[in-house]
Amino acid sequence: MPAVELILASASPRRKLLLEQIGFSFSVIASHMHEPPYTGHDPAHYASNLAELKASEISEQYPTAMVIGADTIVVIGEEVLGKPEDEVAARKMLGQLSGRNHQVITAYSFQLRTSEIKEVHHVLTQVHFKQLSSHEIDHYISTGAPFDKAGAYGIQDYSSVFVDRIEGCFYNVVGLPISDLNENLNKLLRQYSLTLK
Repeated sequence: MPAVELILASASPRRKLLLEQIGFSFSVIASHMHEPPYTGHDPAHYASNLAELKASEISEQYPTAMVIGADTIVVIGEEVLGKPEDEVAARKMLGQLSGRNHQVITAYSFQLRTSEIKEVHHVLTQVHFKQLSSHEIDHYISTGAPFDKAGAYGIQDYSSVFVDRIEGCFYNVVGLPISDLNENLNKLLRQYSLTLK
């Protein structure tokens, strides 16, 4: 069976750790595409489109590799929360999430140009935050942790104390639904009689 290289098109250290956790050997070549803003359509479609765009950018450069692009968004009500630009934005986002339920959607795309593989999946997890005090929000912001994370928090860091409960995949909130991804990647490899290098 032909062996293909696996590339993760993401600079996220969390995604890298999750793929390593389940034993994949891969290269990291981050996408630097400009992310179009959310325009009020289906959030899952928006995340899926971003994942596909990121995978496409790297797949164009490495057409013989299996590329994984991914994007994680936080949805509260009708609003999609991206990464906060500054402390004011982070404080606003955490205030919005305080005491409420929100959804985390991670979409991921597989692309392998030489085999004309292009597919995308998404997973949704419900997350509920306890009521946050201004002191808790200020302390978390002071750590610098919110600024590279959608919704201004990372469930794997100090903000884990904000989470009352979740419904669905924990790792999806971290940045990759690894059980779902592993199953779909292995299904693709079998379907196209491929192995990973």
